[in-house]
Amino acid sequence: MADNKNSGYMSEIVQGVGLPLLLLAMLAMMMIPLPPFALDAFFTFNIALSLSILLTSVYVKRPLDFGVFPSILLVVTLLRLALNIASTRVVLLNGHSGTAAAGKVIEAFGEFVVGGNYAVGLVIFAILVIINFVVVTKGAGRVSEVSARFTLDAMPGKQMAIDADLNAGVIDQETARTRRQEIGEEADFYGSMDGASKFVRGDAIAGILILFINIVGGLIIGTSQHDLSFGAAVHNYTLLTIGDGLVAQIPSLLLSTAVAIIVTRVSKSQDMRQQVSAQLFSDPRTLIVTGAIVGILGLIPGMPNFAFLSLAGMCGLLAMRIAKRNKVPPEPEVRNTDPDAALPDLSWHDVDPVDLIGLEVGYRLIPLVDSQRNGPLVARIKGVRKKLTEELGFLISPVHIRDNLDLQPNAYRISLAGVSIGESEVHIDKDLAINPGQVFGKLEGVATKDPAFDLEAVWIDSAQREEAQMLGYTVVDPATVVATHLSQLLQTNAHELLGHEECQQLMDRLATVSPKLVEELTPKLLPMSVVTRVLQNLLEEGIRLKNIRKIAETLAEHGSRSQDPDVLSAAVRVSLGRSIVHNVAGTGPDLPVLTLDPELERILNESASENGNIGLEPGMVERLHEVLSEKAQSQEIAGEPAVLLVAPLVRPWMARMMRNIRNLHVLAYNEIPDDKRIQMIGAVS
Repeated sequence: MADNKNSGYMSEIVQGVGLPLLLLAMLAMMMIPLPPFALDAFFTFNIALSLSILLTSVYVKRPLDFGVFPSILLVVTLLRLALNIASTRVVLLNGHSGTAAAGKVIEAFGEFVVGGNYAVGLVIFAILVIINFVVVTKGAGRVSEVSARFTLDAMPGKQMAIDADLNAGVIDQETARTRRQEIGEEADFYGSMDGASKFVRGDAIAGILILFINIVGGLIIGTSQHDLSFGAAVHNYTLLTIGDGLVAQIPSLLLSTAVAIIVTRVSKSQDMRQQVSAQLFSDPRTLIVTGAIVGILGLIPGMPNFAFLSLAGMCGLLAMRIAKRNKVPPEPEVRNTDPDAALPDLSWHDVDPVDLIGLEVGYRLIPLVDSQRNGPLVARIKGVRKKLTEELGFLISPVHIRDNLDLQPNAYRISLAGVSIGESEVHIDKDLAINPGQVFGKLEGVATKDPAFDLEAVWIDSAQREEAQMLGYTVVDPATVVATHLSQLLQTNAHELLGHEECQQLMDRLATVSPKLVEELTPKLLPMSVVTRVLQNLLEEGIRLKNIRKIAETLAEHGSRSQDPDVLSAAVRVSLGRSIVHNVAGTGPDLPVLTLDPELERILNESASENGNIGLEPGMVERLHEVLSEKAQSQEIAGEPAVLLVAPLVRPWMARMMRNIRNLHVLAYNEIPDDKRIQMIGAVS
């Protein structure tokens, strides 16, 4: 065991000193003269390292999977510049002895690659520099700059898309945290690539300057110090300098290409080969037309017929393979009813009960809910049920999904107890770009409204997804649109999802931990119908049932004095006051509230009857609604909760009348916990 630990420690030490040793080696190359064989080793290592980086950028699944690339780019650029310094020293010191003075690698590039002709070498070097500097490096730098800016602009939209998936139950908290971290890493990566691309650009400029400095310096040293003729000095030093420049420019071109590939990649979990195969050669018609044109060119007299016709035949064969691969078996019919089939005798089994939660879809939306084909909406609905069950505190009934040919092809309908509570349309082949309130441009597409929150939205093609996110839109797929709409409607109508059966199951679960409490509560003090009505009242006002023990204890305490569900609901609200205020205003010590003008509150108290109803003129109710809507909107803009504090007798009526005001919470005086400081921000008159 000790040997294994020691070997592990030694392995970590060896791995940890690799990069510092490389940096020390680069410093040594700048300061200490290197022998020619060392230069050969370092130049070979530099070419191999650059080639490895290029291949990694091709085969990596996503750009973020190569997040260390900017740092590697800096180190490799410094390594190449250090090699330039070391090779320049050797060339200027020993160049008079011949073209082999700086090692075999530089000699090979100077003699073999350019044929020993320094004029040809200068032309090739100039072409390499133009390709690297003008084409690849300049384009990659511009793409890096734009990608960094657009990635930062798209961050709010992507964050809202994650929140939408989380609210729809599509993902859990851990997945949402991971996605948010990926968004931050993506912004950091493209920002770093924007700066790292400047290294490559500066390296290309340095290569040009080093070439001219070496040639001029070599001519001066060769003619003045080593008594070489001008022609011999030009031959030796120019070939050595060109060989040195080519050895440096080829790795530089490889790295520039790697940078361009990384920054132009789309963030998908596919390597470059898969993306090219899926996008460039997905349609056989492209290859068919290409092969036909090339074949026609091959039939023209004077053309290289064999080359053109061979390529045309290859295009035809590849097109046939792609067409065969893309063949999909016909979809089975949704229904297969035989009108001539004999009908059996009717029975009570033929009377279908009403589904508590139903989802009907048009025929074009069937792939979304087809479980045999892994329809995405089925999994999303399960996520919605799980999320709402955890939040509300009771089991949400299954959602019964069926097709309805009476609906429009792209339409869906959500029903509760057989009654439609919402319907809309989605496009299965498009994405919905939702305007969260602040975007940086317009999108081409079908204008619509988000069915869940009634926000402005546009149906766009999937190819526009990245563009929409960069403009600040929240982009979701059709399955998420339907799931979010379903989640919103079920939350709003949660009180209708809780019946006697669900209430009995809640009591049975509570009886496993507090049997005496349940035994005393029902049916001794309160019938199950009253308990059910109280729980429905709480859900209707947005109060969760997770603390069912506290609710049952309060009902047991007050059940001997009253069996009125409204009176018992008010008592439960008081006992849950701390939880209610926490959900409304958080954990801060202050609670900003609106109150009623004393005269208005007196009128409402005098008008209140024993059953909680208040008789007011319609005009006064309408005016009160308008004023409270304005106040609630002002509080929302300020980022604070809108809380209306009223007398306990008035609260039930006020909560019912003002229920459709967004984000307005109506609380009674006795529901505020003692440790909360009430901060008066206005009075409604």
